[in-house]
Amino acid sequence: MDDSSESYRNIRREIPGNVTNDFCYVDIALHSTGIWGQTGARNILHFALPRLQLQIAIIFILTQSIHFMLRRFHLPRLVSEILAGIILGPTILGQIDGIQDALFPKEGDVYLDLLSKIGYIFFIFLCGVKMDPRTVLRTGVKAWTIGVLGVTLPITGGMIMSVVNQKHIHRYRWPAFKSIVGIENLFPFPVIASMLVDLKIMNSELGRLALACALISDFVSNLTFSVITLGRVGQMGFASVIMIHSTFLTICLILFILFVGRPICLWIVQKTPEGKPVSRIHVILVATLVLVVVLFTDNVGLNYQYGPFLFGLAVPDGPPLGSTLVDRLETLVSGLLAPLLVTYCGMNVNLIELYDLRFIGVVWLVISLCLLMKLAAFFVPALFCGVPVKDAGALAFIMTAQGVVQMSFYYYNAVNQTFDTETFSMLTMSVLTQAAASNLIVKRLYDSSRMYTGYQKRDIQHTSLNSELRVLVSSHRVDDVLAAKKLLEVSFPSKESPLAVYAIHLVELAGRAHPQLIDHQLGQKSSGGTRTQKMIEIFAAFEQQFAGFVAVQQFTAMSLTKFMHHDICTLAFNKLASLIILPFHRKWNHQGKMILDCSSLRAINCDALEMAPCSVAILVDRHKVRRNPSPTYNVGVAFFGGNDDREALAYAKRMAQSPDVHLTVVRFVPWDIYAGDNQWDAVLDAEILKDMRMQGAHQDNMVYKEERVKDGAETALLIHAMEEAFDLIMVGRRHREDTPQLLGLSEWNDLREMGPVGDMLAAPDLAMPVSVLVVQHQNVKGI
Repeated sequence: MDDSSESYRNIRREIPGNVTNDFCYVDIALHSTGIWGQTGARNILHFALPRLQLQIAIIFILTQSIHFMLRRFHLPRLVSEILAGIILGPTILGQIDGIQDALFPKEGDVYLDLLSKIGYIFFIFLCGVKMDPRTVLRTGVKAWTIGVLGVTLPITGGMIMSVVNQKHIHRYRWPAFKSIVGIENLFPFPVIASMLVDLKIMNSELGRLALACALISDFVSNLTFSVITLGRVGQMGFASVIMIHSTFLTICLILFILFVGRPICLWIVQKTPEGKPVSRIHVILVATLVLVVVLFTDNVGLNYQYGPFLFGLAVPDGPPLGSTLVDRLETLVSGLLAPLLVTYCGMNVNLIELYDLRFIGVVWLVISLCLLMKLAAFFVPALFCGVPVKDAGALAFIMTAQGVVQMSFYYYNAVNQTFDTETFSMLTMSVLTQAAASNLIVKRLYDSSRMYTGYQKRDIQHTSLNSELRVLVSSHRVDDVLAAKKLLEVSFPSKESPLAVYAIHLVELAGRAHPQLIDHQLGQKSSGGTRTQKMIEIFAAFEQQFAGFVAVQQFTAMSLTKFMHHDICTLAFNKLASLIILPFHRKWNHQGKMILDCSSLRAINCDALEMAPCSVAILVDRHKVRRNPSPTYNVGVAFFGGNDDREALAYAKRMAQSPDVHLTVVRFVPWDIYAGDNQWDAVLDAEILKDMRMQGAHQDNMVYKEERVKDGAETALLIHAMEEAFDLIMVGRRHREDTPQLLGLSEWNDLREMGPVGDMLAAPDLAMPVSVLVVQHQNVKGI
């Protein structure tokens, strides 16, 4: 009994923790008692939880600081995340004695590793949620040709390279060589979509082509590698056991996702009231299912990321479930947890201790050859499909982009000891290099802001009164459609002067990664709900009201808010529109009180004004404000001179052809002789005013006035007097800064996109029932 007691005490001294007769367990210092409650030699860094919190804070602050410095050079966030990891790893911080061991001790790696993997699991799940597999079937021949050839040629080249070099690569290095070739020939959709968002070209023509190619390439490459993997297993002697077992478990996983996971998601959708987000308990249920799928995937023998991705594809995209999941999880997952994996990989990079320089050279040679094969595989088919040379080059670099998905595969192989530290370090540096180079090269080759600026004149001034006027109408709400309909009615469509209206209804992309432009003339249906259907019906009724004089084509654009201006400008460019009508971001109720001030809508308008291929008008709608009914629609034009004012007057002259419209043009003239005018502008102003007076001589509904003013204060008084007299006031957006009539008004201009006069008429406290149309003339190259 004494011997056993002595041996028990010896065991207690050897093993840290507590020991009983049946098991032993270790006391982990998890929670700190705080700075004031510490005892002994232990400080706060000896406790796991506060140390983890400090580590996350250091990683986040360092990453954001580096990105703040590098984003002006158009470098992606991934570069900052890898650089932050390298700084905190053995390459830099590890060279300072004691600091890395104190902040990032080896025993604390397990927590960062676990947290980063959980973040990546939900990141890849959300990527699956935002993808629509049906899009693959709807893509055109061009995307299929480029996507399939772009995958087939590099994979074939990789297989040839593996066969040729099998005898020249050491047996110890052979698994690493094969894994590098395989991972380099992946084309993950999440990486490409993220890059397009960073470059702000997702809704451009190139962006849409790249997204379609990425979907096809990702699908084909994963399918090809699955077939190759099964073929390799089939060549082994124990294939009868392993292959059958692995295939059976994989089929069971897919059946679980299809017949358990997806029905649960559909049940959640049915339980959610229309127009309402999914409840919190249902979001938790889906998150739990994600973790269950990960558990099954890991036990099947697959890489743990495949299960969540497949489950994400099975979740119904868009509202209510897909959009709610993205809304609730996106910020935390994509903003903090998923980047943690990249930074943690960077912390495992060691650029100091490099031994096998020969194999390091082989690694870089393989990476370079794979990159060249992929560039050629996408560039050449793109050229044959009619893509311009610069766009084809940009597409090739987009499709070869590397990111968090490749990093996860490299780290997975490093954990499985397929890669040693120096190989993993070189591969991480290759991701860093390719990610930075791809962004910079694509930015250089493709500038979407220039593609809409044309040399051809697309405005109202150069459109004859007796020819068709093409107008694009943008709308977000039913109120926008009603206001635009009223404006188009007073534009007097007739047999001699018909209207071609292209109505684009903007719907925010929720729970999806692939933007869509739906053409309702082709029978395509929108998932925008009853609101979009109501807007479609209003324009359809307008077309019937002016049958033979008005042709309406309706579209629904589903995209991220920050890219909606691309949809507007692209459609206007393709349809040769002369005018874009944008809704103002403020709305008023019947009492004249402002009820809506949408900053995102204002941002869309500002971007559209900068990039539009034709003239643009912002419509401030106060049709809800009550006023005395009148058979005549009174339109006033405040004319100061310049291109924008001439464009506004040209549109007003079209309206004046209607007998129900009464047009009054008020020209504001300075008291003193103004020498700052551009002489050519003065000639053009005089010419259009002369035409207006000549037209008014034959029409009773046109009046021309001149008002002499000293400065902006007198102009403001006259403008406010006009508010009571007109249903619609039209004014140009831009004027010369030294215009005497507007002197002092610019200092009070809060809304730069409206100009000084438009800003005054769009004031939120203005309760008069007057609508405003602020017109900007087309930005033309060379003018």
